[in-house]
Amino acid sequence: MTGANGWTIAAARDALRKGDVTAVDLTMACLTAIDAGDGLNAFVHKTPELALEQARAADARLAAGDAPAMCGIPIGVKDLFAVKGVPTQAGSNILRGFKPEYESTVTTKLWGAGAVCLGKLNMDEFAMGSSTESSCYGPAVNPWKVDARKLTPGGSSGGSAAAVAADLCLAATGTDTGGSIRQPAAFCGITGIKPTYGRVSRWGVVAYASSLDQAGPMTRSVRDAAIMLGAMAGHDAKDSTSADLAVPDFEAALSGDIRGKKIGIPREYRLDGMPGEIAALWDRGMDMMRDAGAEIVDISLPHAKYALPTYYVIAPAEASSNLARYDGVRYGHRARLAQGDGITEMYEKTRAEGFGPETQRRIMAGTYVLSAGFYDAYYNRARKVRALIKRDFEQAFAAGIDAILAPATPSSAFGLGEQGGADPVEMYLNDVFTVTLNLAGLPGVAVPVGLDAKGLPLGLQLIGRPWEEADLLNHAYVLERAAGFVAKPAKWW
Repeated sequence: MTGANGWTIAAARDALRKGDVTAVDLTMACLTAIDAGDGLNAFVHKTPELALEQARAADARLAAGDAPAMCGIPIGVKDLFAVKGVPTQAGSNILRGFKPEYESTVTTKLWGAGAVCLGKLNMDEFAMGSSTESSCYGPAVNPWKVDARKLTPGGSSGGSAAAVAADLCLAATGTDTGGSIRQPAAFCGITGIKPTYGRVSRWGVVAYASSLDQAGPMTRSVRDAAIMLGAMAGHDAKDSTSADLAVPDFEAALSGDIRGKKIGIPREYRLDGMPGEIAALWDRGMDMMRDAGAEIVDISLPHAKYALPTYYVIAPAEASSNLARYDGVRYGHRARLAQGDGITEMYEKTRAEGFGPETQRRIMAGTYVLSAGFYDAYYNRARKVRALIKRDFEQAFAAGIDAILAPATPSSAFGLGEQGGADPVEMYLNDVFTVTLNLAGLPGVAVPVGLDAKGLPLGLQLIGRPWEEADLLNHAYVLERAAGFVAKPAKWW
């Protein structure tokens, strides 16, 4: 069974159906790798008993011939998804000890499809961050290493990206509010797709910014992303923003043929001071798409330059509202009170102790932009700019553009502790290429395309039309095949 934990979902599915391997064996290979991978701090709550129970059930389904594509596939779950009876802390001390008595819709669908839960994965506190350094568990570590430094796997789904890249699991769930699937996928050399807003249910996923959050798969290949997204997606009556649309067969759409398709290149994304390696990678990506028969078209997204400030008004405002529920009354952490303290002191002490510095910063910023006298100046103005950003994309697609190609990140993975210490804005700039999609509700996929001069992975992202993830994944499949990225991190942990 050596190496089975490094298989793709597609390869494992085929081996399971042929009887070459059992789900229990595959699960044991991952559990062994997880125990050996503690140095990465990717898995923060392990569930070996649950995993083996689900693996035995998957083997029974496989033997009976009742085997969906995800049956017997061991996966990790970002600590944002409620899994019944398993700690769900969203990377925060304020939810320490919380074990939900319910299951998120996404994990319900995955377990229903026969997937196996290996445990919960590290993340930035309440998904607020780009490096997993705001986690109450301490930072996750990127399995890629080129010098003495420990590198970030990105964020907020950093634990998910690190676990998949290090072969601790075959795939993982992630969430993307401003790039939190795509940025860590690019930093760790894996594939990650953020679906159209409403394609995947948000019910049972701890909220950060409700109009931006979207769950998606993080995998080793585009085909795997297509298989897993098919199991995660679908209408959910419990989520009022869930789209009542049929889920296509995403894997069947991977024809590898994009002849005649128009790929937009937004001129506003070619930023001043863009590293030469990122610009060269983008040019390479254009050549790959052109060689595959696509037409490269220069386009303009004039309001894209306002996306970052718009995002950092809207997301904290929604976080301020969503995180008001964590008050020490109903669940999670409650501060120890002094004699004479009342309910106000309990709220204040609980939230001061439970929330980390980055979460406190965003709650305060969000409360400020929603306050009387500033609501119109900041929040309402940001909502108007958001509408303009969305319209830019609509006009590009209306003009016949099939997909948009852009960098996924402004750099390769940086060292833990190197960004955002004195100036939080330095960290926020990691989202410069990714936040536009969340503001517009569009699907986007990050694909590893090459290595930088230091030997660290770099990725490109493709942006698709709303609800056309199948077409988007096919474009990504072409890019993946042309890039031929097969590099893996050398095991040091």
